[in-house]
This record gives sequence, C-alpha cells and structure tokens, in this order.
Amino acid sequence: MTDKTAVTHAVVGEDHAGSRLDRFLTRQYPGLPRTRLYRIVRKGEVRVNGKRAEIDTRLMLGDSVRLPPVRATAPEPGQGEPGRGETGQGEPGVTATAAAAPREAGAAPASPAAPREAAAAPAAPAAPRTAGAFAPAAGRRRVPDTLIQTVTGAIIHEDERLLVIDKPAGIAVHGGSGVSFGIIEALRAARPHESDFLELVHRLDRDTSGVLLVARKPAVLRMLHASLREGEGFEKRYLTLLKGSWQLGKKRIDAPLRTDLRVGGERTVKVAPMGKSAASDFRVVQSFGKVATLMEVSILTGRTHQIRVHAAYAGHPVAGDPKYGDAEFNEEMRDLELERMFLHASSLSFVWPDRGTDFSVNAPLPPALARVIDVLSRPRPKRTRYRYKR
Repeated sequence: MTDKTAVTHAVVGEDHAGSRLDRFLTRQYPGLPRTRLYRIVRKGEVRVNGKRAEIDTRLMLGDSVRLPPVRATAPEPGQGEPGRGETGQGEPGVTATAAAAPREAGAAPASPAAPREAAAAPAAPAAPRTAGAFAPAAGRRRVPDTLIQTVTGAIIHEDERLLVIDKPAGIAVHGGSGVSFGIIEALRAARPHESDFLELVHRLDRDTSGVLLVARKPAVLRMLHASLREGEGFEKRYLTLLKGSWQLGKKRIDAPLRTDLRVGGERTVKVAPMGKSAASDFRVVQSFGKVATLMEVSILTGRTHQIRVHAAYAGHPVAGDPKYGDAEFNEEMRDLELERMFLHASSLSFVWPDRGTDFSVNAPLPPALARVIDVLSRPRPKRTRYRYKR
C-alpha cells in the first residue's frame, strides 16, 4: 500500500518567473505525463494564489502554487508503448501504484535523468528519489539523435540571453498534434543543464524556414514577449515567392483574421471582419514577368498563417502553399524543383528594452529556394510558358 503525500505549496522564484504553469508543473512532477498534469489543472486541484488557473497561465515572481498529491501508475519495464502515457489512452501493464510527490520549486529533479537528457549525453548519477515519487514510464520516447544534430547544427548565434536558430523547413517548432518532437524539444535534449529554461520567443510554421529566437532565461522571455505585445521596436522580415506579377507597389494589407476555424479537423485561417487585427507590408524584391514575384514582407502582427492568408487575399498566393495556394501554380513551380513552400524568415531585429542596444540577425535563403530564383532568372524558352532549360 502506498502512502499518500500531503498537499504542498511552492513559491515561484526568480528562475521560474515568467514560465507557463504547465512547464512549472513538469518540473515539480518529473516524469508525470502531460495529460495527467492537464487533468489536475482542469479539475482545479492546482491553484495559483488560491485561485483556479489555466494550463497556460504565466507565473509571476512570488506567486504561491498549490501542488496536490498525485496518485500515478507505472507500467512494468518494457510493457508501456512509447509515448503511450501522454495520449490519455491508459497505461497497459500496470502492476503497482505510487503517489507522485511534488518537489520544491527550484529544487533538482528527484527522478532519474529525463529521456531527453539521455539523448544528448550520458546521464549524471540520479539523486535518490523521494519515497513514493513518480517513476517515469519505461520506454518513454526520446528525441531522435538525428533531430538533435540537425537542430544544434542550425544554431547561427548564441549569447548569454538567446539562441538563434536558422530553422529548417519541415521541422515543427514544438511537438503537438501528429508531431512528437520539434525544435524546442531537441534543444532541451541537447542542453540538459538548461532544459528547464529554454523557451520559444515566437513561432514559425512547420514549412517555413529561417530565423527563430529561443530565450535562455525567464526574464529574457518576459522582456521580449512584452515587446512583441506592444509591437514596438520588433521587426520581422520574410522572403516569399508569390504567384503572378505584383502590381500593387509597396502595399500594406490590413485585414483581420479569424484563426479559430476548423475545416476537416485542420486549423484554417480566413480574412473576416470579426477577426483579430493583422497587418503585413509587402515590397517587391524581384519580378519574373507574369510568372511570379519575389517579395519581402514585414509583419506588424504575428497571427497564425498571416503572410500566407494575406498574400492569397491579395490574389497572389505563396508558391508551394498546400493550404492557401493555387494548385496549378504549385505544379508549375514543382517543374522548377520547388519541393516546399517558398516562405523564409530572413531577418529579425529589435532593441533590448533594458539596454537600449540593437539586436539584429539574418538568415540567407536556403539553397533549395535560391536555386528556384536562379532558374526563374534565366531567359524563358519560347513556346513554353513556365518551363526552363537546365
């Protein structure tokens, strides 16, 4: 029979200020599946300053967090399916129960090194586990070494505050629906000593490449999130190839977006009067006759799929966009060996609020996109609309 631990209260320290509640809880209950954490939050068992909280609540310095005892089940070694404990589908092979004892805020994890840590380097000897602590399910999936190598190889800048990634297309920024791991999980696996503090400053679509910021300290994350919300001193520029000849000159598209729509179970964004405000500035970089136009786009807001939807709304969809693009145009671009969506976060700049100093970083077009521009720049052969000699 397992003893049940008592309710405890943790005070949020400087190291955890600015963290989301779910991230904070994963540190207090090492190894407990996220579905279990979400459940105790939804049921109101976790409280912040005596009040119910949402899973994405941002914690402030000095907040008091109520941590309930959580009775968990652990499968026999080798019995649980990889990742099964996080799907909410049950845990097969259960032979024993144990109560998850929350640890103090800021304390070292009481469980053995997490699987993501083991992926990067041999784990240090684990601290003795408190009696009754939750045991991570055997067989929990870990971040693949190939993903870790790809992501760490894409770091283009590093300082005491930030990591800057030149994100490859096709990799999600974080795990989610249908994706087990992303950029942030790979970075945490590669850097176990700071895995509790690495957080995305902003996001990019899975098929978009380019500049991505990762904060290394909670204070830095709070500072940059405040700058993004205020929309001051933060400039993000993208390069994209659009269908047809752009005749609108330098154009700001200010069209509100509905980002909460679902079509066939997938999120779909549309221009709608009752949507969230969204503004994008389009500027011609290079024209390729009636075929396509290379554009630079600066976004004043950061809505989901903003550039893609605004471009389609203007009548010039993004090349290779499977959701909002033009199927015939995409096929023509495939003839030019465009195998992905042509959208690249080329530069990002801002002013550090506490220092007043400029920060700027750039990422050149990936070779796969640069080749398409090279082919488009060649003289077109006669009697062939979009095909080019190689």
